[in-house]
Amino acid sequence: MRNLFLFSFFLFCASWFQAQEVPNDFLPADFHKGRRQEVRKAMPPNSVAVFFAAPVRNRANDVDYIYHQDPDFYYLTGYKEPNALLLIYSEMQKDNDGSGYDEVLYAQKRDEKAEQWNGKRLGVEGVKNKLGFERAFNAEQFLSSDINFSMFDNVLFFDFKNDFRDGNDAADLFDLIRSFKEKSNYPSDYNATKQQLYSIIKSTEVENSANVAQTLGRYLNYYEELKSDKLLVDFVDARDDKSRIEIKEKVTLHLQSNNLNSSKLEEIMNTLREIKTKEELVLLKKAVEISAVGQLEVMKAMHPNMSEMEIQGVHEFVYKKYGAEYEGYPSIVGGGNNGCILHYIENNKPKVGNDLVLMDLGAEYHGYTADVTRTIPANGKFSKEQKQIYDIVFNAQEAGIKASVVGADFQAPGQAAIDVVAEGLMKLGIIDSPEEARKYFPHGTSHYLGLDVHDKGTYQPFRENTVITVEPGIYIPEGSDCDKKWWGIAVRIEDDILISKNGPVNLSEMAPRTTEAIEAAMKLPSPLDNFKLPQLD
Repeated sequence: MRNLFLFSFFLFCASWFQAQEVPNDFLPADFHKGRRQEVRKAMPPNSVAVFFAAPVRNRANDVDYIYHQDPDFYYLTGYKEPNALLLIYSEMQKDNDGSGYDEVLYAQKRDEKAEQWNGKRLGVEGVKNKLGFERAFNAEQFLSSDINFSMFDNVLFFDFKNDFRDGNDAADLFDLIRSFKEKSNYPSDYNATKQQLYSIIKSTEVENSANVAQTLGRYLNYYEELKSDKLLVDFVDARDDKSRIEIKEKVTLHLQSNNLNSSKLEEIMNTLREIKTKEELVLLKKAVEISAVGQLEVMKAMHPNMSEMEIQGVHEFVYKKYGAEYEGYPSIVGGGNNGCILHYIENNKPKVGNDLVLMDLGAEYHGYTADVTRTIPANGKFSKEQKQIYDIVFNAQEAGIKASVVGADFQAPGQAAIDVVAEGLMKLGIIDSPEEARKYFPHGTSHYLGLDVHDKGTYQPFRENTVITVEPGIYIPEGSDCDKKWWGIAVRIEDDILISKNGPVNLSEMAPRTTEAIEAAMKLPSPLDNFKLPQLD
């Protein structure tokens, strides 16, 4: 009896410790189920939505990149494995035994040999028990299923980017997409952009057709393959409403030739993902705070002999210390003139010297990514010119954050920031007119933040519980048309802002932001001060 007790106790302890080895603050199954329900509410009657997992991408030879799930797929399922397919139905479907269902997840099946090499898979039972799906099958069962997509008025899907390979698995993403195309009668010449423009024409009222034709004309100028489409060209070139009505009728007939809709899901997901739930905000705030701590720790550790790559490493060490699985995007660490390259990711300058160092990095925590930028002097003290440029950017950011309120136009922070930058650069004699400011401030000021660093959204007036960035910058590359003393100065300050009913909330305020606060932080001791490695030849 005693031995039986000890054995049972051992099993309990083993299972308990094993459970503790996995983080327990992921989004719960009920969250994902609720998101699927919101998609269902937004779907047209008698429709089915089809979502595919992200492809496995090859890095080199027989080594793949670390797998990262498609954000929409993760948002709706919590499933983090490849080779999977989700179906969401607008109405309840009847099974052969009379039972009903309105969603199905097809997951990659369990495989002991594959799991020995690449880790345990959830399989059908795991999908049901851990992710809360009542109806799930192995992915290969989709290939042999008799799903009749023609019975739906709309088959909603994201069109394919053709960045997936045909692997060795009998039911990998390549096979799932091929099977879907066969089952849905996907035309070989299907063009998602053309279908979207057709839909715009179909829904356009006659009194607004001239304005729409002007918009479509810009698409035709941008997409070479659309210039050969007679219906689009005729609609743009039409000179009267009668002609446009006739073309609209032809377009409507063409759209009725199949039930594929590759634009509606984008609209649905943009609307859903723009506003963050309370569960999402917990994870997003943690990602932001981790990133802010990374900026602070680098300020404490920084010295002129550090390399850009070493600075990157300190940031990313902090991320891992807090359990952030990935970086939300390639880390940007640009010393001096390198900071003038907006997406500089080489990070290979051996010594940053006395330059400013622009650091644009963000931790990804449980799928949610931050985006925080600070610019600091490597030697701990801003020069006169560096401080002058920095203060303009700081004041521009303050104006942009102040404009980030419920109901404001999405462009409001950017307009507020560019006005401050233009005025500041003119006072310093760097530009002669406000129009020239874009030469040194060439990018937008804000984007949505969430599962993607440039997250999905509607770009309509700000709504409560939206999270955006506010990130003005000034970049004066060597050789610019201004006094040489400004050359090589690049400053960007970026914070992650929650749009709340009580005004903007700076989620990344833990990272020092003023010149005074940065210089003070750089005088603090760092845990890395005594970290020494052997000298290598």
